[in-house]
Amino acid sequence: MHTLSSQQPVPIYPFERDEVTGSKLFTLLRSEGELTYEENLLIPHRKAYYLLVFVKHNRGRHWVDMKSYDRKDNTLYFSTPNQVLVKEAPTPFWGTRLTFTKEFLALQQNAALRDLPLIQNPYNGHELLLTDADGALVEEMLAKLETEYARPGEWQHRMLSAYLTVLLTHLSRLYTEQFTGEELSADQQLLRTFQDRIEENYRELHEVGAYAAQLHISAGHLSEVVKAQSGKPAIKHVHERLVLEARRLLFYTQHSLKEIAFDLGFSDASYFNRFFKRETGATPAEYRTTIRKMYQ
Repeated sequence: MHTLSSQQPVPIYPFERDEVTGSKLFTLLRSEGELTYEENLLIPHRKAYYLLVFVKHNRGRHWVDMKSYDRKDNTLYFSTPNQVLVKEAPTPFWGTRLTFTKEFLALQQNAALRDLPLIQNPYNGHELLLTDADGALVEEMLAKLETEYARPGEWQHRMLSAYLTVLLTHLSRLYTEQFTGEELSADQQLLRTFQDRIEENYRELHEVGAYAAQLHISAGHLSEVVKAQSGKPAIKHVHERLVLEARRLLFYTQHSLKEIAFDLGFSDASYFNRFFKRETGATPAEYRTTIRKMYQ
C-alpha cells in the first residue's frame, strides 16, 4: 500500500480536459483490454470530479476510504468528489469510463441531476451490482453517449444531458434499492441535510449548536430528530466524520499527529489524541501502526 510523505497532503486531481474533443466538463473513454499505467492512481488521492466506471471485464483491487473492492464483471463503480481512492496495480480493462464536473451539473439542463441519489451519494457507496438487464441498459446508454460525444455541435450538450439523465436516473433507482430502498420523510431529509452540512464544515464546526444555527432550528430539536432517525446522538455524527478523516490521513499519509490535529480543527494536539482514543479505543499512533501492518 502506497503512502504519502509528511510533506504531501492527499492530492486532489483536477478534471483533465479531453484532448480530442476539448471538453472541459465531460469525458468518455471506452477501453477494450488496454493496460494503461497511470502511476498517479497508485497513490492515495481524491478526484475533484465525478467518476463512473462500467466494468464489463476486469480483475484487480482498489480502495475507497479504506475499504477494498475486488473488481467484478458487469458492475458499475462510482465515486464522488472527496472520497479517497487508490489502485493497487494496473490490469487489462474492458469497459467505459465517464467523468464530469460540478460545473457540468450546474448547467441549466442538468440541474435536476444534482439531486439524484447516485450524485448525492449519502451512504458513501461505490459499487453497484448489475443484473444482465441492467448491464445491457447501461451499455446501451453509454453507446449512445459515446456517439454523441463524437458529434460536436450546438445539440451535443442537450443530447449528452438527455442520455445521461436516463443513465443516472436508472442507476439512482438501483442505488436506492441496494443502499436504502426507502423514500425520505421530512425528518430523514433533515438528517440528510445535517450530514451534508457536516461534510462541508466538519473541520471548522465541532458542536451541534453551530449546525443547528445554520439550519435555523434549535439544537434540542436537531438532536432529537437525528437521534430518532439514526439511533445515534447528533454529536456522534460530527465525531464520526472527524474520525473518518483522521483515519484517512493516518492511513494514507505520513503527516505528523500535530499536523493532522490542526488540519481537523483541533488547536491542541493532545486533545486530538484523547478525542481519537475515546472514539476508537486506540491512540492515533497506535491506529497508524496497526492499520499499516494489516495492509502491508
